[in-house]
Amino acid sequence: MRRTFLSVAAALGFLMSSSGTVVEAVPETIPYGGHEQQTITVYGDRGAPPLVILHGGYWAEDADWSRAARWLAAQGFRVYETDYRLNTDARWPAQREDVRAALRWIAADSPGRPLLLGSSAGGQLALDAATYGAGGSLVRGVVALSPVASPYRAWVDDGPGATAQQRRLRQEAQRLVGCDPDRTGPRCWTRWGDLAARAHASGADDAPMLLIHSERDFVPPAHSAELAAAERRLGHKDITVRTLEGASHGGALMSQARELVLSWLLKHA
Repeated sequence: MRRTFLSVAAALGFLMSSSGTVVEAVPETIPYGGHEQQTITVYGDRGAPPLVILHGGYWAEDADWSRAARWLAAQGFRVYETDYRLNTDARWPAQREDVRAALRWIAADSPGRPLLLGSSAGGQLALDAATYGAGGSLVRGVVALSPVASPYRAWVDDGPGATAQQRRLRQEAQRLVGCDPDRTGPRCWTRWGDLAARAHASGADDAPMLLIHSERDFVPPAHSAELAAAERRLGHKDITVRTLEGASHGGALMSQARELVLSWLLKHA
């Protein structure tokens, strides 16, 4: 395994400048698989509660969450900023397999089940981790910002008046699955259905969730409301949907809801 080795000081969470001033440690980026996208960048002290960040980007591009990762590490978490294969690298469910492989690597590095923070497409992956199988046995809880909880809903939202972001989301969801749900048979429908978090909802066996959208989010609150309704019918008692003012999406929502997110994470750590 390729690994970036740090000094003893860096391993303790700090580095010394030539003048003797304590400065922030360089985060360590480590592969958890053989593909170039299968990497984890680690921030914060070993032994702190583990928190996994899954970035958005339409499943098609990387997004830089290093600033949020550093801030969350400063709040007392050991943060794992996790990349995964994009939809140009592999079709679904490769991304689910990557998240699960990353969680296995993290389990060996940090005690206890991790919390997950996912944004947009990364929110879909975080919710999949919370619901697929016995999600509660893998993760302690999930905060999802603008989660694409139902990619098929994103597909049908691309009607008259759709924004450029909604059109892009539809196109990238189709690339992720590899087929058009309106023109193909049952196998394609099965793959689209497998993407939806509500398809795997099992109530009390699933992890606690905080789902956040804005009023004019291009991934509308209906995505999360649909999942929450399914979970509550099955007896889930710790799932909250919050709708904030404005039109922020994903990372911008993190800035808007930072204290709400931190409070929830600390409560569930």
